Amino acid sequence: MARSTARKRALNTLYEADEKSQDILSLLDERIAHPGAQTPLPDYAIEIVRGVAEHRRLIDSTLDEHSTGWKVRRMGVVDRNILRIAAWEILFNSEVPDKVAIDEALALAKTLCDDDSPAFIHGLLSAVCAGKDSVQTGENAGDDADASAGETTEAEQSDAAEPSADDQPTVA
Repeated sequence: MARSTARKRALNTLYEADEKSQDILSLLDERIAHPGAQTPLPDYAIEIVRGVAEHRRLIDSTLDEHSTGWKVRRMGVVDRNILRIAAWEILFNSEVPDKVAIDEALALAKTLCDDDSPAFIHGLLSAVCAGKDSVQTGENAGDDADASAGETTEAEQSDAAEPSADDQPTVA
Protein backbone atom coordinates (compact mmCIF):
# COMPACT_ATOMS: atom_id res chain seq x y z
CA MET A 1 0.00 0.00 0.00
CA ALA A 2 1.29 3.48 -0.84
CA ARG A 3 2.65 5.63 1.96
CA SER A 4 0.22 8.39 1.00
CA THR A 5 -2.67 6.06 1.80
CA ALA A 6 -0.98 5.01 5.04
CA ARG A 7 -0.64 8.66 6.06
CA LYS A 8 -4.35 9.21 5.43
CA ARG A 9 -5.25 6.17 7.52
CA ALA A 10 -2.89 7.35 10.29
CA LEU A 11 -4.58 10.76 10.15
CA ASN A 12 -7.99 9.11 10.52
CA THR A 13 -6.80 7.28 13.64
CA LEU A 14 -5.13 10.34 15.20
CA TYR A 15 -8.19 12.45 14.39
CA GLU A 16 -10.52 9.94 16.03
CA ALA A 17 -8.37 9.71 19.17
CA ASP A 18 -8.16 13.51 19.36
CA GLU A 19 -11.92 14.02 18.90
CA LYS A 20 -12.76 11.34 21.48
CA SER A 21 -9.99 12.47 23.87
CA GLN A 22 -8.95 8.84 23.84
CA ASP A 23 -5.44 7.52 24.40
CA ILE A 24 -3.86 7.19 20.95
CA LEU A 25 -2.27 3.81 21.56
CA SER A 26 -5.42 2.24 23.04
CA LEU A 27 -7.41 3.36 19.99
CA LEU A 28 -4.67 2.04 17.71
CA ASP A 29 -4.85 -1.34 19.45
CA GLU A 30 -8.62 -1.36 18.88
CA ARG A 31 -8.20 -0.52 15.18
CA ILE A 32 -5.58 -3.24 14.73
CA ALA A 33 -7.74 -5.85 16.48
CA HIS A 34 -11.03 -4.77 14.89
CA PRO A 35 -10.56 -2.74 11.68
CA GLY A 36 -14.31 -2.65 11.13
CA ALA A 37 -15.46 -2.06 7.56
CA GLN A 38 -12.05 -0.76 6.52
CA THR A 39 -9.13 -2.90 5.47
CA PRO A 40 -6.52 -3.48 8.18
CA LEU A 41 -4.25 -0.54 8.91
CA PRO A 42 -1.10 -0.53 6.78
CA ASP A 43 2.16 -1.11 8.65
CA TYR A 44 3.36 2.41 7.90
CA ALA A 45 0.14 3.90 9.32
CA ILE A 46 0.73 1.93 12.52
CA GLU A 47 4.35 3.14 12.61
CA ILE A 48 3.21 6.77 12.21
CA VAL A 49 0.54 6.55 14.91
CA ARG A 50 2.93 4.87 17.37
CA GLY A 51 5.64 7.40 16.56
CA VAL A 52 3.33 10.37 17.06
CA ALA A 53 2.02 8.90 20.32
CA GLU A 54 5.54 8.19 21.60
CA HIS A 55 6.89 11.65 20.76
CA ARG A 56 3.76 13.80 21.00
CA ARG A 57 5.07 16.12 23.70
CA LEU A 58 8.22 16.93 21.77
CA ILE A 59 6.34 17.22 18.47
CA ASP A 60 3.75 19.58 19.98
CA SER A 61 6.36 21.70 21.77
CA THR A 62 8.36 21.95 18.52
CA LEU A 63 5.24 23.03 16.62
CA ASP A 64 4.37 25.51 19.40
CA GLU A 65 7.91 26.92 19.30
CA HIS A 66 7.69 27.70 15.58
CA SER A 67 4.08 28.92 15.51
CA THR A 68 3.13 32.30 16.91
CA GLY A 69 -0.39 33.19 17.81
CA TRP A 70 -1.72 29.64 17.60
CA LYS A 71 -0.59 26.89 19.90
CA VAL A 72 -1.21 23.29 18.86
CA ARG A 73 -4.24 23.05 21.17
CA ARG A 74 -5.93 25.95 19.31
CA MET A 75 -5.40 24.55 15.82
CA GLY A 76 -8.12 22.68 14.00
CA VAL A 77 -8.09 18.96 14.76
CA VAL A 78 -7.27 17.94 11.19
CA ASP A 79 -4.58 20.62 10.83
CA ARG A 80 -2.85 19.70 14.07
CA ASN A 81 -2.79 16.00 13.26
CA ILE A 82 -1.47 16.59 9.73
CA LEU A 83 1.25 18.69 11.35
CA ARG A 84 2.01 15.98 13.92
CA ILE A 85 2.40 13.33 11.21
CA ALA A 86 4.71 15.48 9.11
CA ALA A 87 6.70 16.68 12.13
CA TRP A 88 7.20 13.05 13.22
CA GLU A 89 8.46 12.18 9.74
CA ILE A 90 10.79 15.21 9.71
CA LEU A 91 12.16 14.71 13.21
CA PHE A 92 12.11 10.93 13.67
CA ASN A 93 11.92 9.13 10.32
CA SER A 94 15.13 9.49 8.36
CA GLU A 95 13.69 7.32 5.55
CA VAL A 96 11.37 10.16 4.48
CA PRO A 97 13.01 13.28 3.01
CA ASP A 98 11.79 16.50 4.65
CA LYS A 99 10.45 17.80 1.32
CA VAL A 100 8.35 14.66 0.88
CA ALA A 101 6.92 14.97 4.41
CA ILE A 102 5.94 18.57 3.67
CA ASP A 103 4.49 17.76 0.22
CA GLU A 104 2.42 14.90 1.65
CA ALA A 105 1.12 17.13 4.46
CA LEU A 106 0.15 19.76 1.90
CA ALA A 107 -1.66 17.19 -0.22
CA LEU A 108 -3.74 16.15 2.80
CA ALA A 109 -4.37 19.77 3.79
CA LYS A 110 -5.51 20.76 0.30
CA THR A 111 -8.19 18.08 0.31
CA LEU A 112 -9.23 18.12 3.97
CA CYS A 113 -8.70 21.63 5.36
CA ASP A 114 -9.83 25.17 4.69
CA ASP A 115 -8.15 27.38 2.10
CA ASP A 116 -5.73 29.04 4.55
CA SER A 117 -4.39 25.82 6.05
CA PRO A 118 -1.93 24.70 3.33
CA ALA A 119 0.05 27.97 3.50
CA PHE A 120 0.15 27.85 7.31
CA ILE A 121 1.13 24.16 7.34
CA HIS A 122 3.83 24.75 4.72
CA GLY A 123 5.34 27.66 6.64
CA LEU A 124 5.24 25.88 9.97
CA LEU A 125 6.77 22.66 8.65
CA SER A 126 9.47 24.62 6.80
CA ALA A 127 10.35 26.28 10.12
CA VAL A 128 10.45 22.88 11.83
CA CYS A 129 12.85 21.63 9.14
CA ALA A 130 15.06 24.68 9.52
CA GLY A 131 15.21 24.24 13.30
CA LYS A 132 15.30 20.47 13.53
CA ASP A 133 18.98 20.32 14.44
CA SER A 134 18.16 22.14 17.69
CA VAL A 135 15.38 19.69 18.61
CA GLN A 136 16.55 17.11 21.09
CA THR A 137 15.32 13.75 19.87
CA GLY A 138 16.96 11.72 22.61
CA GLU A 139 15.23 8.78 24.23
CA ASN A 140 13.84 10.78 27.15
CA ALA A 141 12.62 13.73 25.08
CA GLY A 142 9.31 12.16 24.03
CA ASP A 143 8.78 9.56 26.71
CA ASP A 144 5.21 8.80 27.74
CA ALA A 145 3.60 11.34 25.45
CA ASP A 146 0.14 10.75 26.86
CA ALA A 147 1.07 10.93 30.55
CA SER A 148 -0.25 14.47 30.91
CA ALA A 149 -2.92 14.35 28.19
CA GLY A 150 -5.66 15.10 30.71
CA GLU A 151 -3.70 17.74 32.62
CA THR A 152 -3.71 21.33 31.43
CA THR A 153 -1.92 24.35 32.80
CA GLU A 154 -3.54 27.78 33.05
CA ALA A 155 -1.59 28.88 29.98
CA GLU A 156 -2.82 25.88 28.01
CA GLN A 157 -6.39 26.52 29.14
CA SER A 158 -6.18 30.12 27.94
CA ASP A 159 -4.69 28.86 24.66
CA ALA A 160 -7.68 26.55 24.30
CA ALA A 161 -10.07 29.51 24.24
CA GLU A 162 -11.79 30.04 20.93
CA PRO A 163 -9.83 32.38 18.67
CA SER A 164 -11.59 35.51 17.48
CA ALA A 165 -12.53 35.88 13.83
CA ASP A 166 -9.53 38.12 13.14
CA ASP A 167 -6.99 35.76 14.79
CA GLN A 168 -4.65 34.46 12.13
CA PRO A 169 -2.05 31.80 12.81
CA THR A 170 1.46 32.83 11.93
CA VAL A 171 4.79 31.12 11.76
CA ALA A 172 7.84 32.27 13.71
